[in-house]
Amino acid sequence: MTKFEEARSLAEQGDAEAQFNLGWMYYKGEGVEQDDENAVHWYRKSAEQGDAYAQNNLGWMYDLGYGVEQDNKKAVHWYRKAADQGHANAQNNLGVLYAEGDGVKQDDEKAMHWYLKSAKQGDAKAQLKLGLMYYKGDGVEEDDDKAVYWFRKSAAQGYARAQYNLGLMYDSGEGVDRDYEKAAYWFNQARL
Repeated sequence: MTKFEEARSLAEQGDAEAQFNLGWMYYKGEGVEQDDENAVHWYRKSAEQGDAYAQNNLGWMYDLGYGVEQDNKKAVHWYRKAADQGHANAQNNLGVLYAEGDGVKQDDEKAMHWYLKSAKQGDAKAQLKLGLMYYKGDGVEEDDDKAVYWFRKSAAQGYARAQYNLGLMYDSGEGVDRDYEKAAYWFNQARL
């Protein structure tokens, strides 16, 4: 029995983890022809049983319109369910929707709330977003020191955009002492 056949058998018996895995297999085309509509079908079955990973992925499908009509309100619904369970990626995704006003009223404070929850769990994208919010003063008082703090956290995980932004901070002397060597180091890291 293949992994796909095993997952399908368990999924059809109502196993939420297998339903998520089957959705992932359809989404990625692993062991089966790639099929976003079937991915959505199995993600939904798992999500309705409370699986946070499936809820996040179903939100992603609605967010981008993969296998369903694009619908940010439904994306928000599913991201929130996963985010409320502590799913870091869903928290970041929800923060993005609040920051951009997609599917919800634009609200930098709520974006900050969700980014912070995600960033504290080590999500590099959320850490970068927090750094940018502090740098620009979006929803918070502008604070270059805090911007550098979050850029550094994200950059340490190898996130190129954060490494580049940290290089800019060293280059301009914002939030840190100006240091062209450190700026060059971070710019170089971002290119690797």
